[in-house]
Parts: sequence; structure tokens; C-alpha cells
Amino acid sequence: MTYNTLLYYCYSPIADAEQFAADHLTFCKSLDLVGRIIVAEEGLNGTVSGTKEACDIYMGAIKADERFAKTEFKIDEVSEPSFIKMHCRYKAEIVYSGLRDTSIINPNQITGKYLEPAEFSEMMDREDVVILDVRSNYEHNLGKFKNAVTLDIENFRDFPDQIEALAQYKDKKVMTYCTGGIKCEKASALLLHHGFTDVYQLHGGIIKYGKEAGGKDFEGKCYVFDNRIAVDVNSVNPIVVSTCLNCGTITPKMINCANPECNAHFTQCDECGDQLQGCCSAECATHPRKRPYNGTGYYVKVPQQVAKG
Repeated sequence: MTYNTLLYYCYSPIADAEQFAADHLTFCKSLDLVGRIIVAEEGLNGTVSGTKEACDIYMGAIKADERFAKTEFKIDEVSEPSFIKMHCRYKAEIVYSGLRDTSIINPNQITGKYLEPAEFSEMMDREDVVILDVRSNYEHNLGKFKNAVTLDIENFRDFPDQIEALAQYKDKKVMTYCTGGIKCEKASALLLHHGFTDVYQLHGGIIKYGKEAGGKDFEGKCYVFDNRIAVDVNSVNPIVVSTCLNCGTITPKMINCANPECNAHFTQCDECGDQLQGCCSAECATHPRKRPYNGTGYYVKVPQQVAKG
């Protein structure tokens, strides 16, 4: 049987988004899809997985809704569904920015100029260009574009605090990128709001770049938010750049710590994984709630418990 995994987003106003999320969950379950979708008044952000037939029906239904007709889907063929359950949740934003006034980063009003993968590749090595990775630490530690500027952030909500440090690049063409493009819509809008004048974004993100430009000069693997954890995107000049947190050995393997109260995303070689049973430290390896390690480092999230004194 053939399965697909769909990555997509769409910034488009949704009235009564909370009710839409509940109804949309029912629709997804009727197709036996699994995945994670965020619904907000500003739009949709989702990754869903299922049979090719179910995914085709889902894409058709999304595009048939005039609010989401412009949605672009990144489609991966997979050997099995990329999630275990189906979640569709209402939130304040489809990408949380941490800003009190989110009107200044409405992508439907202002956003960076789109660069198609071939254009992005052609511009990468120009002296008047800076390539800006707007993803989190654990993502760019696994893989990033050659010579990209990376940020020491744990979540996208930390991005606004980086604007002052990025001011040194105001005289450059700033080319932003992320996994699928959704963060760049807001990141580029915020840069423009703060006086950057020449701001671009990689249309479709790393995933589309891998499909259309062969992933040229993307070093390492791309972190994805499903049980695959990491995917290859570079078929032109691939290299591995990530190293084991514990011993420093070069490794492309990223896992979640087996201690659910830590659950850190980190790269770890198989030898250290066996020794520490998928934990980031000896302390986590002896934690009473440590999950059984099966070599993948992927776990269904469980609620975090508050430690009792």
C-alpha cells in the first residue's frame, strides 16, 4: 500500500476557528488520516499522513474551500504513516510569534519576496546576500544551508528578540528559510517592520528546495515534525554535519531523550544511544519514568508531571 505525508500551511482568515478545528478533526478521522494540524483565526498549519487515496481526497477538499484554494502541499511518499494519532487543535496563532501585537506580521499584508528554489540556489553565493535560518537550535544543529546565519533560539517565539542582533545585515539582501516556509512568512514580515528593506523567503522551504533543486548546498539532514524526525534533502552534494551530543562523533541521527520530563531533541550516535538507552545524560538514563528505548528515539508525547518534593 502507498502512503503519503503532506506538509502545508495557508494564511487565510477563518471565522469561528475553534469550531472549524473540531469539525476538521472529524473530517480527517473519517479519512483515517493521522497527523497534527493547528487551526487559528489566521489560517491552517498541518502535516497529515495516510493512504495516497485519502491524501488526494484531503487535498481536494482543502483546495475546494475558497479560503484555502492557494494552499501548496509538499508531498512525500512514505512506507508507513508518519504519525500514530490525529490531532487538530485550535490555537491563537498557527506559528506562535510571542508578540502582543500580531497585526504587524500579517503575511497577507506584508511579507518577504518569494524566491523559488532555483532562484534561491542562484543567489546563495552572492557577496551582497546573507542566508538566515529562522528555525530552532535543534533543527539547524541537524542541518542547514552552507554559510547560513543561525540563531540561538529554542522556539520561534524567541525570534523577535533577535532583531537587534540582526541589524548588522540591514544593508544586505536577507534570504530567510525554514522547513516548509511558514515561519519565514512571519519572520520576513517582522524584519520588514523593523526597517530591513531587501528581504526574501525560500518559497516552500527546505522541503520544496530538496524536491526542485536537489537540495544543493544544504548540509546535513532536515528536521521534520513527525515520527521520521529527519529526512534527506540533498542529492547533489550531501554531507553530514551534526555530531553526537555525548561523544562528538559525526552522526545524522536525531532523537528525543527517553526521559519524558526532559524530552530534549538532540543528535546521538548508536553507540551512545545503546549505552545511555536513548537518553541525553546519565541522569536522565536513571530517571524512574524513562521510556523503553527501541533505537528510534521517537515517542508519543505524554503529559509532563510536576516533580514532588
